[in-house]
Order: sequence, then C-alpha cells, then structure tokens
Amino acid sequence: MTALTLSTAAAPGLRADAIVIGVAKGAQGPVVAPGAEAVDKAYDGRLAGVLETLGASGAEGELTKLPAPAGFKAPLVVAVGLGALPDGENAAADTEDGDGGDTGYDAEALRRAAGLAARALAGSRKAAFALPVDSPGAIGAISEGVLLGAYSFDTYKSDAGNARAKNGKAPLAEAALLGGKPRDAAHKGAVARAVAVSEELNRARDLINTPPNDLTPAAFAAIAQAAAKEHGIKVQVLDDKALVKGGYGGILGVGGGSAATPRLVKLSYKHPKAAKHLAFVGKGITYDSGGISLKPAGHNETMKCDMSGAAAVFAAVVSAARLGLEVDVTGWLALAENMPSGSAVRPGDVLRMYSGKTVEVLNTDAEGRLVLADALWAASQENPDAIVDVATLTGAMMLALGSRTFAVMANDDAFRSAVHEAAEEVGEPAWPMPLPEHLRKGMESQVADIANMGERMGGGLVAGLFLREFVGEGITWAHLDIAGPAFNEGGPFGYTPKGGTGSAVRTLVRLAELTAAGDLG
Repeated sequence: MTALTLSTAAAPGLRADAIVIGVAKGAQGPVVAPGAEAVDKAYDGRLAGVLETLGASGAEGELTKLPAPAGFKAPLVVAVGLGALPDGENAAADTEDGDGGDTGYDAEALRRAAGLAARALAGSRKAAFALPVDSPGAIGAISEGVLLGAYSFDTYKSDAGNARAKNGKAPLAEAALLGGKPRDAAHKGAVARAVAVSEELNRARDLINTPPNDLTPAAFAAIAQAAAKEHGIKVQVLDDKALVKGGYGGILGVGGGSAATPRLVKLSYKHPKAAKHLAFVGKGITYDSGGISLKPAGHNETMKCDMSGAAAVFAAVVSAARLGLEVDVTGWLALAENMPSGSAVRPGDVLRMYSGKTVEVLNTDAEGRLVLADALWAASQENPDAIVDVATLTGAMMLALGSRTFAVMANDDAFRSAVHEAAEEVGEPAWPMPLPEHLRKGMESQVADIANMGERMGGGLVAGLFLREFVGEGITWAHLDIAGPAFNEGGPFGYTPKGGTGSAVRTLVRLAELTAAGDLG
C-alpha cells in the first residue's frame, strides 16, 4: 500500500514525480486552494488563470496536468478540483469530527480529490500533496483518499509484477502530505487512523473482488481466523456440522445446494475499559446464483459481491481492534453459497430458523434475509447495546436510491438518524428509510410463521421488516442495505475503484468510535 509521510518541506525543493494542488470553483473562475501558495507564487500569482486557459474550472472530479514552474525539482503539477469554493458559513469546522478545518473545505471533497490524484499518478514513485491540511481532520481525509484511491486488484493478472513495470501501472508508492507536522500527535494520529481503516477497507475490497471459486465460505472463514489471530480478536467458526447441531436452519437451507458448505463466523473484539457492546452482522453469500429461483442471464456475473456485507463487518471489527477502541465489538459473518442442486432448498420449503420460528421459502433468491435471520438471533442472545446488519440485500433498494447510496432502516428513529449522520460524516452517502407496518401483512404464510417474500412494491422495506422479526426484544437495531454502492460496475471515480468498494466499512468504524466516546446512545 502507498506509504504516507507528513512533511514540512517547501514544494519547490521537494524531490517528487508530481505536486498535487487543489482548485476550487469560484464565482469568477478557478481559485487556487490553500496549501499551494508556493506553487502559485512560482507562476507569479497567475496559476488560476493558467488553469482556466487549460480548461479547468475547479469542479469536483476534474484533473489538470501542467509542467511545474522553473526551479521546482518535481517536473509536474497536478491540479484536482475541490468543487464549490467554501463560503464563510462552511469555514467553521469541527476538526475532531473529520471536517476540512479552518479553510472550510469539506472532508469528502478533500478525500475524493486526493483519491483522484492518487489513481491518476499510478506508476509514480512519489507525489507531494499540497492540499489544505490545516487540521487533523483534513489530514485524515486526504490520507484516506490517497490510500483508497491508489487501490488496485491484480492478484489474478499473469505476471502482474512485470506488467506493472512495463506499463507503469503500479500504485503510487509514496505520498508526502505537505503542511503536515511529523511531530504533532494529532497529525500523526490522523494518519495512523487512516492507515488502519484504509488497509482493512482495501482488504474488504480484495475479498469482494476475489472469484467465488476461491472465496468459498470455508476460505473466507480461514481468512477471518488468520486476521483474528494477528490482531488479538477471539474467533469462533461454526461449520456445517456445528450449524446442524445448533439448529441454524436459515444458513443451512441457503447453503444446502452447494458443495461448498456454509459457515457462521463470530469475531469478538473486547476492550478492558469498554462500557458498551456493539454487534455487527454481515450477509456473506460468496456466490448467489439465485438457487432454484435461478437468476436470469445477465444478472449472475457480479454475484461474487453478495458477501460485501460480511466483508464490511470483518473489516470494521479488525479496524476497531487496530485502533484500540474502548468498546466491545462482535462481528457475525453469515457465510454460504446459494446454488441450485438436488439438495438445494426449494420454493415452498419451510425452514426452522435458529430462533425457532418457521419460514416458508417462496423465492430462493431472497436468501440473504434467511442467513441474516439466524445471525441476528445469535447476536441478540448476547444482548448487545445495538445491532447493525449490513447486506447487499435487495435490487429494490437500488431502484429506489441508485448505485451510490445505501439505505438505513431501524427499529428506533433516533438510532436510525444517528447511523445516517455517521455515514454522511465519513463520506458514505446514505438515506433513512421507513419500515411501514402495513407491509408486514404481505409476509403472512398459511403454513409457517412468516414467508420470506411479501409485496413486490417496497420490496427493500419488506426485507427490512422480515429481518426485524429476528432481532431480540428490546434491542436497538439498524439495517444497512448496501446493494447499490457495494460493487461499482461503472468507471472509477474519486477514491472509488471499479469493482468492490468496501461500502459501509467507514460507517461501522465511526459508529464504534462514537460508542466508545459515549456519543451514540
């Protein structure tokens, strides 16, 4: 992964392949952002005009390259758009919450700009980032942007190392954050946090991008065990025999059609000073064919991503351990492969879940809620202060919110709002959604306690109502449907790559931080 350093060096004398600066979109044209004063001075204060001549406006997602001025040891200047110029209202920022600092530049704008530059500088040995870094929050945002933007997944490329060397596509090797103070504890802490969270988020991306013939439930469980051992996390893995003995009918039903048997993984991070306990539950369908209710052609190719929820939970628990957060965090990974075969669950079958409730399976492609139901009930038995589940659950939510925003549902309005605010704070677009009681009637079954399908309209909300049935009484719970943003089938943007994105990891980590600080419930 890209190495990060804090540097007080002046931009002109720094040996690097490029100097990255920020440009905002002002009312009269592009405006050079703070941090790039030395670069602007070398252009006799005319850098904004030069950029405008080259077609730059400062809009978000814009990148302009130009030769560095005379006297600079770096040969290239890379200008990245930061979006609208902040007004006085935006300038007041709470740096501890991750905002941009006194400059007023939004943390997410800095994060996306840094990610765009890091991706564009693939093949470079070193780049100096002369972006606004006047606060720990800004430093953390830029650090995350660099580390997430430089991500690449080359595991399955033949002779990847040689290809990189020939084509200059290796990730940016080093990024120096100009204006950062190497001896300042807050600045160093911001970088350390960014490194821990970004490394785990990128590991989640790797898992999502791994082909399903390699990432079986057993393989995922083994990876979780290795990480748990490395970071002092207690781990328990229930294999198919243990699941049968325990009565986990949902996970067994979904995984019954595959030669790759299911697993339930429990990761427990405990802190001796913890006063609160959070449980995270992740859907881990390592491949989803739809089962007997087979998906149509064109809908199978990316279904390796159906374990993105479990990947996010795994990354969040390990991040909490690496950060030493004063909160107990338990992660539940419900892992199965949904395949059609003679032993697969059929439409019309009735499963007895771990909770004891029976479920009539009307559609085997509504399998995520079945594995989550067992894991939610298992998590409830420990009576945590709150449960948050994460899942690529419904296509209906993609229709409702698009490909970049995830849904937040909950059995408590205040908690739903808190989760939504945490997501927005870390730069993960989310939107609160209701759980309309009238939709529950559609899941009534003549032969079981509940059916796994209800009304077609509002299908994402129906799924949330189903999950609520398996949350222990009195336990605060939220459901994140990340079906849209979990896997990017389009081109990369900002710090988001094509393929697995690691959606919801940063939201879960922030929830753990807020809980540890006593600021969440």
